Amino acid sequence: AFQENEIKLLTAEIEHLKNFGCLGVSPSLEGLRDENAKLKYRLNFLQKSLQEERSKTTKSMININSCLQEIFGAAIQTAYPDLENPPLVVTPSQQPKFGDYQCNSAMGITQILLKTKEQKVSPREIAEKITKNIPANECIEKVEIAGPGFINVHLRKDFVSKQLSSLLMNGVQPPAIGKRKKVVVDFSSPNIAKEMHVGHLRSTIIGESMCRLFEFAGYDVLRLNHLGDWGTQFGMLIAHLQDKFPDYLTVSPPIGDLQAFYKESKRRFDTEEEFKKRAYQCVVLLQSKNPDFIKAWELICDVSRKEFQKIYNCLDITLIERGESFYHEMMKDIVKEFEDKGFVQVDDGRKIVFVPGFPVPLTIMKSDGGYTYDTSDLAALKHRLCEEKADILIYVVDSGQSVHLQTVFAAGQMIGWYDPKVTRVAHAAFGVVLGEDKKKFKTRSGDTVRLIDLLEEGLKRAMDKLKDKERDKVVLTAEELKAAQTSVAFGCIKYADLSHNRLNDYVFSFDKMLDDRGNTAAYLLYAFTRIRAIARLANIDEQMLQKAAREEVLILDHEKEWKLGKCILRFPEILQKILEDLLLHTLCDYLYELATTFTEFYDNCYCVEKDRQSGQIVKVNMWRLLLCEATATVMAKGFDILGIKPVQRM
Repeated sequence: AFQENEIKLLTAEIEHLKNFGCLGVSPSLEGLRDENAKLKYRLNFLQKSLQEERSKTTKSMININSCLQEIFGAAIQTAYPDLENPPLVVTPSQQPKFGDYQCNSAMGITQILLKTKEQKVSPREIAEKITKNIPANECIEKVEIAGPGFINVHLRKDFVSKQLSSLLMNGVQPPAIGKRKKVVVDFSSPNIAKEMHVGHLRSTIIGESMCRLFEFAGYDVLRLNHLGDWGTQFGMLIAHLQDKFPDYLTVSPPIGDLQAFYKESKRRFDTEEEFKKRAYQCVVLLQSKNPDFIKAWELICDVSRKEFQKIYNCLDITLIERGESFYHEMMKDIVKEFEDKGFVQVDDGRKIVFVPGFPVPLTIMKSDGGYTYDTSDLAALKHRLCEEKADILIYVVDSGQSVHLQTVFAAGQMIGWYDPKVTRVAHAAFGVVLGEDKKKFKTRSGDTVRLIDLLEEGLKRAMDKLKDKERDKVVLTAEELKAAQTSVAFGCIKYADLSHNRLNDYVFSFDKMLDDRGNTAAYLLYAFTRIRAIARLANIDEQMLQKAAREEVLILDHEKEWKLGKCILRFPEILQKILEDLLLHTLCDYLYELATTFTEFYDNCYCVEKDRQSGQIVKVNMWRLLLCEATATVMAKGFDILGIKPVQRM
């Protein structure tokens, strides 16, 4: 709209210059010609960029809720021009009798008029004034005022049909986001020399899915793994390495079980005074970059990395490693910056920073001159904001770290690294994983559950489930069975996590997540393969569907066709909501709703009609097959964002 307006102004300006030149009153005709040329160049540039923008926009899925908000926003502005920031509430209707969407702004405006202008106006009267000022648009068929002042909105069927056709021809394209912003996501973040356990599961799965969503929406995403790869624990590990594998500098030490190696070194650190002293000396030598100690540190880190990568490969996780060691050289400057700006206090030899609104200070230097997690987290925050130039910075870290992270963020704001009105810095907190006894998820012996064991158990149970259904006997080949096992096992583990509100704790249960009834990955994956099979069994291939998408009009006369069509087109508004609140369970709820809405449609509307006696296909209702295809296309993109890999046969 801005570009169109500028084009009008430029065109008028060019006409004005032409007239001005023709009158012969210009002191410098040459100057006018130059100005005219510049304006024409600008006009051509704008027209071209507008054309490109329109080309992109025509392929993008339209967020119907946002369109309706723009329409009703304009109507309210016209009806009540003096109101500042009037409430704009547009939601999908819960029942067909109330239309397709509802605008519920009238009640809020009533309250504002009463408070600010002492005008007593009924919500219904306000709703009538709003509806009279609705601008011309392509999506609304009619509006009705119901009850005290709800505005029920009925969409045009040709508009919905056109959007579905666009989806089928162009695929699922994200709505345009304007300027391409940079997003940095900090997730997973295990500690070197310790195995990944069930506690790392949530950060890894949630973080990966958030990255996929932002990438799909067109953002520039940097996925960071803030490994715990520096600190005093390396002193005891290196000292133990020297004792156990004295020739580690020339012969690569065969550390098979790093967890056991860690426990042995910790036991010695706690019980042997001499070993403890040597461990502290090792820390000093490591931090002073002694080559032999750097080599020992790298060996230990490499063993851990290989173990972490096995899990990342299983779960299809992509990360760039940037552990605490990456920020080590920056920490001295962080301390100096806080000192120079007068924020540092000395407490019993420690250098601390009090942040307004937070009772516990940040310790940026210990009394022995060492740095802390607070220092490395501040260094990481500054680097991401000032060097990486992040517009959005998300930390996917458990709720227990909430106060610490909020203090670090507030310190960054206090020292001037970012303005929260310009840069979004968010803690995407999550609850803990519980066992079926509602206590913290542990093994029978009371140990933390190793993540690799959990994934292997998932694979075993998924295969058992497929064999129970006798999928191995006649339905699937050995290769298809293996693909289905992996899809179900890892898909179910991811979905069980993502389908719960991340702010809450959730109960881990293989029985529930592998159930093929209800809101589970098993149900959705099976529903997806069934939908994909409909066209295949009717001998309709992809080329035929593409041809039909270009030529067929999607008829939405049956109430179940209409319901499904609208449900499919709600996908962009679901994604927009998650980009704002980072709550991925909304996508899971939507996919489940889409699958159940499809089932209603399929049970009531024949897609392929067959002869009852012979079973031969007598009629293919192509517009309904296109609805099947649109459903599957949206489901596939939803699965991709959740990191779930569907299979064609299950």
